[in-house]
Formats: sequence, structure tokens, C-alpha cells
Amino acid sequence: MNPSSSRRVVITGIGAVTPCGNTAPDTWAALVAGRSGLGPITRFDATACTARIAGEVKNFDPARPLPAPLHPRGPAGEALTQAISPKDQKKFGRFTHLGAAAAVEAYADSGLDPHRAALNPERMGVNLGVGLGGLPEMEAMHDTWKAGGFRKISPFFIFQIAPNLLAGQVSLLLDFRGPNMSVASACATSGHALGEAAAAIARGDADVMIAGGAESTVTPLAIGAFAQMRALSTRNDAPDQASRPYDRDRDGFVLSEGAVVFVLEEHAHAVQRGARIYA
Repeated sequence: MNPSSSRRVVITGIGAVTPCGNTAPDTWAALVAGRSGLGPITRFDATACTARIAGEVKNFDPARPLPAPLHPRGPAGEALTQAISPKDQKKFGRFTHLGAAAAVEAYADSGLDPHRAALNPERMGVNLGVGLGGLPEMEAMHDTWKAGGFRKISPFFIFQIAPNLLAGQVSLLLDFRGPNMSVASACATSGHALGEAAAAIARGDADVMIAGGAESTVTPLAIGAFAQMRALSTRNDAPDQASRPYDRDRDGFVLSEGAVVFVLEEHAHAVQRGARIYA
């Protein structure tokens, strides 16, 4: 394809796991109702920290059964019934748990699954960004090593912390064999992932891309470091009013965890299969 030409890109699927809800519809409903997902930190004792609030994802089970089985390898292939199996939970970090759940939800929402037998998996790719990756697992494994020595280090540790493991695991789950990337650019990470995924479709490298990002770093080191930078809100007594970035009384951001993923698709490709187009 001529690099100067551009193909139109549309959104056909949405998935989310956030402090406001464990699915995209639940998250949207909370936002529309004005319900905040912020609250006191429960993961560790933050009493001595100036910032003691965060956005924690609640009641999340990465092995929860999907509403309906998916068949990303076609009707004859093995069915996908959960984003992360109980057996695989310890292999991956929490950011992968969150991101995989959101990605599988977006894929199911897109309506691609019934058409997989007719789609080329090499024309379907993944670009999922992660800012800090497996920081909770790093902190925990460091404590394990200090207490028990090298033999206590988990053989899955690298799988738990490497930022690209999310994109890799999603490509394996959904049999997306096209471009596969992981972006890390701090708070711009997911925006860059979406932009790069859209560009891949526009220039003809793929017809479908799963894109977005995930993060889970509500930990003593992350909260403490941002607090020491005076970057976090200290509105500890009113967490639902703490995140106010455009307010003249803003006093910092609120560290949170979660994942939001979109299915991006070439316009004609989406129209041909009768897809619902969000944007």
C-alpha cells in the first residue's frame, strides 16, 4: 500500500475493568450516575503517607466465566470460557489479569467471533500499553527473596512483570497473529497505543487491532514516590472529590488501576460483516 494513502478506522468493540465497574457497561453506568470509584487505600497500610486514597478495582475475578464461550480459532477450535484460567493466574501480574479481561470483553463486544472462520488471523493485531508493569509483583518478590533467598524466587516472576506479556497473552488467547506491540509512555501510554494501532490499520498492516492499556500500581512504592513528588491529591477525607484536573482548587491526581481496550477496525471490513460502529 502507498504510505501516503489512508484507510478509514472505526471502533467496533469496547471492554473495561475499572474502579467504577468490572465491565464497560458497568463503568459507563457509574460515570453517568456520577459515582466515583475512588476511596481509601485497602491494599496496604497508608497511614503514614500524605496521600491515602486511590482507585482500586473491586471484586474482580480474572477467572470469572465469560457470559458466553468464544471461538477465536473457529467453530472447530477450543472454546475460550475465561480471560485467565485459575491455573494461569499465578503466571501473570495483575495488570495482565485486568488487561486480558478488558480485551476479551472488547473482542466479544465487537461481534468478530462468529466470523473468525472467514478472517485471516495474520491481519489482526494487538497494541496494548502498560506504564509501569508488574510493580506490585516486583515489590512482593523482592520481599520474598530477602526473606528466603534465591530459591524462593518464582519461575513465573518475569512473566508477571514484563510489560509486553499483556499484548502477547491477548494475542494467544484470541489468535491474533498480526502486528503485536506494547507501548510504555507514562500517562500517554494508552493514547499512543490507540494511535499506533489506528496507524497500522490506516497504512494497511492490519484490518483489525485490539488496542488500549492496563495498569495496576497501587503499591507503597508507587503511592509513596508520587506523594513525595507532591503529585498526588491529599483530599483524603473526600476521595470522591479528589480527582478534579481542571478545577482551580485541584491539588494533584489520584493513582488508580484498571484497563480499557477497544477493537479498531478498517471501515469497509467492519461494514462488510455488518458490525456495529461506535465511532
